[in-house]
Amino acid sequence: MISVELTGFSPHQMAILSIRFNVFVKEQGVDPSLEIDGQDPDCLHAIAYIDGKAVGTGRLLPYGHIGRMAVLPDYRSRGTGSAILRALIKAARDRGDTLIVLASQVHAAAFYQRFGFQSHGAPFIEAGIEHIHMQLQL
Repeated sequence: MISVELTGFSPHQMAILSIRFNVFVKEQGVDPSLEIDGQDPDCLHAIAYIDGKAVGTGRLLPYGHIGRMAVLPDYRSRGTGSAILRALIKAARDRGDTLIVLASQVHAAAFYQRFGFQSHGAPFIEAGIEHIHMQLQL
């Protein structure tokens, strides 16, 4: 069973960074210096747990941007990413946001479209990976 905790950065910094570094740096080859952007302390973080193990994460920035969505490879296709995204959308709605934006890796855009996100603009390269801007009206 998947559970999702919404939290600040400090209490769970090691778990959050471990997941992100495994997915973005080790698996996808993102430069480690790009992964730490200084915005984490200002964000609401979602951590997904399966059997007590932190297996996925994502964050909601103060201005309605969802980012750093990452799920460990062995826990994908089990609803983990969906549980994280639902929790972050609900948190944005609950705090009064009217628009959520994100930059999806192009290969993951269909995942976000299932939740109502729409693509905007042309694909672009970020951290060496093709992305597309997406948004959801709340």
